[in-house]
Amino acid sequence: MTRKILVTSALPYANGSIHLGHLVEYIQTDIWVRFQKMRGNECHYVCADDTHGTPIMLRAEKEGVTPEQLIARVWQEHFDDFSAFHVNFDNYGSTNSAENKESAQSIYRTLKANGLIEVRSIEQYFDPVKNMFLPDRFIKGECPKCHAKDQYGDNCEVCGAAYAPTDLIAPFSAVSGAKPELRNSDHYFFKLSDPRCQNFLREWTRGGSLQAEAANKMQEWLGAEGENKLTDWDISRDAPYFGFEIPDAPGKYFYVWLDAPVGYMGSFKQLCAKTGIDFDDYWKQGSDAELYHFIGKDILYFHALFWPAMLQHAGFRTPTKLFAHGFLTVNGEKMSKSRGTFITARSYVDHIKNTEYLRYYYAAKLNGTMEDIDLNLDDFVAKVNSDLIGKYINIASRCAGFISKKFDGKLADVSVETEIDFQNGFHSLNEIAQAYELRDFAKALRNIMAFADDINIYVNDNKPWELAKQEGQEQKLHLVCSAALVLFKQLTAMLKPVLPKLALDVEAFLNINPLTWNDAKSKLPAGHTINEYKHLATRLDPKLIEAMVAANQESLQPQAHSEQRHAAHQQQETKKAMTETETTPYISIDDFMKVDLRVARIVDAQHVEGADKLIQLTLDIGEEKPRNVFAGIKSAYAPEALKGRLTVMVANLAPRKMKFGMSEGMVLAASGSEPGLFILSPDDGAQPGMRIK
Repeated sequence: MTRKILVTSALPYANGSIHLGHLVEYIQTDIWVRFQKMRGNECHYVCADDTHGTPIMLRAEKEGVTPEQLIARVWQEHFDDFSAFHVNFDNYGSTNSAENKESAQSIYRTLKANGLIEVRSIEQYFDPVKNMFLPDRFIKGECPKCHAKDQYGDNCEVCGAAYAPTDLIAPFSAVSGAKPELRNSDHYFFKLSDPRCQNFLREWTRGGSLQAEAANKMQEWLGAEGENKLTDWDISRDAPYFGFEIPDAPGKYFYVWLDAPVGYMGSFKQLCAKTGIDFDDYWKQGSDAELYHFIGKDILYFHALFWPAMLQHAGFRTPTKLFAHGFLTVNGEKMSKSRGTFITARSYVDHIKNTEYLRYYYAAKLNGTMEDIDLNLDDFVAKVNSDLIGKYINIASRCAGFISKKFDGKLADVSVETEIDFQNGFHSLNEIAQAYELRDFAKALRNIMAFADDINIYVNDNKPWELAKQEGQEQKLHLVCSAALVLFKQLTAMLKPVLPKLALDVEAFLNINPLTWNDAKSKLPAGHTINEYKHLATRLDPKLIEAMVAANQESLQPQAHSEQRHAAHQQQETKKAMTETETTPYISIDDFMKVDLRVARIVDAQHVEGADKLIQLTLDIGEEKPRNVFAGIKSAYAPEALKGRLTVMVANLAPRKMKFGMSEGMVLAASGSEPGLFILSPDDGAQPGMRIK
């Protein structure tokens, strides 16, 4: 029976570029959708840019354009990036569309009519210079817990403490720098604390729509039976704000997170208008269609609590399932600009070009759970070259030429029993299909590559390159090469959800119609003519990866301020040392001894007025006079936490004159995850001035 399926991915925010971390989700979703379409199901994939909020408004103001101009430009950039990676949306819209506005306002009116909207006066910070209320992330100040300066209004990045903006010490506006004022304003709340919402969510989150680990997390947030842990949700923001105005509430706008998931509906409405699909068939309560949201685990709270509660009490159906995935690490660590591993989609395209290599690698890692996946760049090269080139493409490249040169491009009759049992080629096809269905792409590809191994063994055992030299072996040569190419066609059908562009090229080469899932077990008739073989893919050159990483590192080096240049200098020195270590396995002891590493005690640590990243350190290394060093570690450490600590410094680094004074050395730090570095500390017993050797 044909299934009716609507699929969405989370909406990318229109305030930045698509990067390799984002692509995990869109590639995962696209593979699943392509599989469903190959199976003959009616499957629609929609998405949109998430375009509202204060950051969009402020960025547009900074760039001297309207918010509408900004989001139009970013929309095109996002769409082009997704297209480059063969992510094929049936409709890619914008949350700033008329369809989304109508849907958001309609849902709000229904919730209000059902008694689930409440207006309350709240006290919040106001920027008297910009004449606007400030979101938490646009208020900064001193952490009330560890006293680190320049921390956000909702949590401290140094000690991890969470707090209210009013708890900050010496708060200031991140927009204008002005001291904010506390003012009262009427805000609109969705009453999640209402027993109707609480009871519905307890049932829904346990009903099978969530992965087990997500369902367990929801129970933590909901609390035990009889416990009411959910608080009402503030769904309004004050003008000025880029978004949709709340009906009958002048100067009040929907908070971006209210109309963002409604964007799924708005985008689908656009598709319905273009194709004649009935919107209600997919969205009204009682719909027999399937609705799936692919999301990152970081936005589970909104999608598993707020969103289904909104839908249920506004008269719409709730999602069939939420599919949450983990984060991407690169070489085992968070993506890092300093290491060149914070890579945009456009940078990948510019350097690697073949985007299906990444689609294949991600698929080989994804198993349908919320586990993080790692893009190990060395393994990426090895995997692509071993599987795609060495196993898959190798089959066609070794056999196609004989068919073209010796048999006029016509295949032999492989419908009769041959030396290879075709049933072995797709005995696990149902298992592969089930793995695709469950988003366990890693398992699907393991089985597919096992099939490729069997085909290569068949080719190796029969050695067509030797048969071609032997008299009287033409018939066997014809049969072996034809069988290998038919099996190659079946293999391509299995891989098509992952490698759609390569499959298109194979279809042209084999002179066949677009492959469906059933073609993974079908043959080709005797006398079928193929086209001349041309290279379908080439090996991935490790130098392309190196160039991409280097380009992303280089993009950080030109800095405007002296403290940024100093921080970049430290990063460059570390990077240079790492590069030399990678390219030269050994150095002499004389080389090592040129670096004078000393144990240093941090006698004093101070903020540097006017510097965003620097801390001024006074270091005792056993000399008559302490050293003065500027270190770009402000994002990771509060000065108060550094005083009295032992660390390691390079004592013979040439002094550098900076805007804020002379820096007389460099402390050593390990490259950690964003946002900062981690200074090294010697073991107990070490004394200032001791040389490290």
